Amino acid sequence: MSHPTGRADNRTDGPGRPYGVTEDELEQALRETFARRVAVARPLAADPAGLAIRRADQARRRRTLAGVAMAAVVTVGVSTGIAQLGQQPGRPTHPTVVLGDPYASPLPDPTPALLDAPPADLGRGEVDLILGTSLTTAGGQRLTLPDVGPAERAQRLPDGTGWAVVGAPTAAGRSLWVVSPDGAAHLLLAGARDIVLSRDGRQVAWREGGELVVAGIVGAQVVAAARTPVPAGATPVGFAGDAVVVRLDADEPGHALWRPAQGPLKSGGDRASVHVYGTRPDGTVVAQVSAGTPRRPCLALLDPARNLAPARTGCGPVLSGDGQGAVSVDGRWLLVNGRTGGEARALLVDLDWLRSAPTVRPAGPPVHGPVAWTPEGTAHYPDARAGLVRVDVSRALAGEQSSGAPVAGLVDGQRPVPVGREAS
Repeated sequence: MSHPTGRADNRTDGPGRPYGVTEDELEQALRETFARRVAVARPLAADPAGLAIRRADQARRRRTLAGVAMAAVVTVGVSTGIAQLGQQPGRPTHPTVVLGDPYASPLPDPTPALLDAPPADLGRGEVDLILGTSLTTAGGQRLTLPDVGPAERAQRLPDGTGWAVVGAPTAAGRSLWVVSPDGAAHLLLAGARDIVLSRDGRQVAWREGGELVVAGIVGAQVVAAARTPVPAGATPVGFAGDAVVVRLDADEPGHALWRPAQGPLKSGGDRASVHVYGTRPDGTVVAQVSAGTPRRPCLALLDPARNLAPARTGCGPVLSGDGQGAVSVDGRWLLVNGRTGGEARALLVDLDWLRSAPTVRPAGPPVHGPVAWTPEGTAHYPDARAGLVRVDVSRALAGEQSSGAPVAGLVDGQRPVPVGREAS
């Protein structure tokens, strides 16, 4: 093996490096070197602004991916639930009802202090109030309800488990929410029609397509649903015990009872009642009927044991035809819209003395919304000016008429929604 000739390293035979450098030349070279280093802007080892931007971009990408994944999961879940409801034979295929607790949205913790408290003369401590998007309890706490939306009416649930809130009607229908004492709102029904609750808050009935549905409420769940076909104009209007009171046609008088345990809804013998105001503790239904000679609006107690046949009828007060009114907790009193002295008023009627000339007293301005009674015998309702009216039975019987008082915390177009309670 031959080896190349020449040097074995990388040194060449070119001109040698001059080592004859004076002290002045060395100092000048050092100065130039330092000057060049100072003039060049060296990059920072860490860029705080760039690092923050990069981290924000990464976080935004993670949130976007998580949102897309969550939307996919929700879409699949809702589609599956709708498909399961739609696959049942004889069931409507439109997504009308949400059963159970598929959407539970925790709301902010209740504020310990009451903000925008109503005046003391409104009977604070007697009823809860829904004011816009908040629920003000009788004890002075406020729960925010941003997800529930405008409320049409509400009532307390048994055993202090919260409130059942029926949403105002929309193009998609009505909704039913359960709000727990800690402020969490649970959607039970969505897109339903004509939702009604039993007086104890343990049952709910609603119209779904061509069927009437009744179910129990247990916690934040709708359970044990039963269904029956109904005529096109039929709507549930209340409960008489475990039976659902159904108006057969909105344009014609007459109601029927549906007892789910006894099979489908059947047309009843009642062809006179036009409005139902509620039930008494014994189950009798308080209704407005067309009776007398000549025919005029009267009050009647309908017997559910006799297919809603009138047990007693009284034609004394002049009643309005708007159907506004409610029966007291003990079943003795009815607060209903009517006329007295040629003026529209809310009337207090003694149902224990429903004869040809029942005891009637003007109580306050006309009712424009739900009436909430307390076991102690006071009624609360909104008037036409969004004021809250408090009617005390004893004072009304003594000739004292109530008036509406303004409520703080409402915006234009809103009315207070009082929430009553049953006897404990």
